[in-house]
Amino acid sequence: MAPVAQIKIPATYMRGGTSKGVFFRLQDLPASAQVPGKARDALLLRVIGSPDPYDKQIDGMGGATSSTSKTVILSKSTRADHDVDYLFGQVSIDKPFVDWSGNCGNLSAAVGSFAISAGLVEPARIPHNGVAVVRVWQANIGKTIIARVPITDGAVQETGDFELDGVTFPAAEVQLEFMDPAAEEEGGGGSMFPTGNLVDDLEVPGIGTFKATLINAGIPTIFINAQDLGYTGTELQGAINGDPKALAMFETVRAHGALRMGLIKHLDEAAQRQHTPKVAFVAKPSDYVASSGKAIKAGDVDLLVRALSMGKLHHAMMGTAAVAIGTAAAISGTLVNLAAGGIERNAVRFGHPSGTLRVGAEATQVNGEWVVKKAIMSRSARVLMEGCVRVPGDSF
Repeated sequence: MAPVAQIKIPATYMRGGTSKGVFFRLQDLPASAQVPGKARDALLLRVIGSPDPYDKQIDGMGGATSSTSKTVILSKSTRADHDVDYLFGQVSIDKPFVDWSGNCGNLSAAVGSFAISAGLVEPARIPHNGVAVVRVWQANIGKTIIARVPITDGAVQETGDFELDGVTFPAAEVQLEFMDPAAEEEGGGGSMFPTGNLVDDLEVPGIGTFKATLINAGIPTIFINAQDLGYTGTELQGAINGDPKALAMFETVRAHGALRMGLIKHLDEAAQRQHTPKVAFVAKPSDYVASSGKAIKAGDVDLLVRALSMGKLHHAMMGTAAVAIGTAAAISGTLVNLAAGGIERNAVRFGHPSGTLRVGAEATQVNGEWVVKKAIMSRSARVLMEGCVRVPGDSF
């Protein structure tokens, strides 16, 4: 049997926030992968190097963590008042599936930059010097993101002095505005709080019953008090990811939370929906040492948050979960708000394993329902490599 040749597909490897991913223009994908389906999923799995029973993704572009097993597909937008359509695929490391159920807030920081460099934004909308406002349609969740991308001499500016905890080197600041971030297509008929409550008693058979804030904002998220789970909120990755019993517990909590939120109809469906919802635990401010060795003082933050992504404690904070944190912090009575002092606020700075992050959000009640018009945060992005990825021609 004759060997199958590899094919080349134009692609760009980018860092966005505290994540990395492979970016494609829709038009550059093979015809069978330009539409949703098995061929597209198989192609992206092969690009990233999944499924990998060794959990290393050696034979692909993935970095063997949830933050680095990501793909993005962009195209000129067909929607009015938008520049680009953005589709995000979270690639499982050890299982043969791509999760399309949510957005990646960190990689959202790189979407505007890539769209400009890839010719997906009309040249007239890009200043020679200044800030380009890129209007992004987030196709996974049907939401608008506004990316403010710095431009110098007609090109995207990537270098600068903006520092982001969880990223080693400084870069140019990209401001993101997540418009109307509460999910509409998820469970609960579009309500930010699908159960109708700011705090629920979440019963998890075999583990316990916990106070929980279940929120659809940025990304569906389950917030629980750290002390109720036996934690302090100062934990780093090793304390959780090195404990198989803890990981199994969190996954069970996540599955029951997903069921309570109406995201799944049966518990066993959670295994095929790893990207959402997220599960996080919160605590009042406390001193701790971040993973970089940086000392974080209680006075530096309003609260502590630790969140899990794809079954592991995240090394920093997912951008979409940060939106959920900012939104919940702005609503008096949620567990996030209570951990942050229980006061009214339109911005919050929280401590995560790599350091701190500030996110702003303003919440109001309309006809008895909580709404948030936008959440704002700053990230950074940079092209790491551009050219083509190669995959065997028979892999999709």
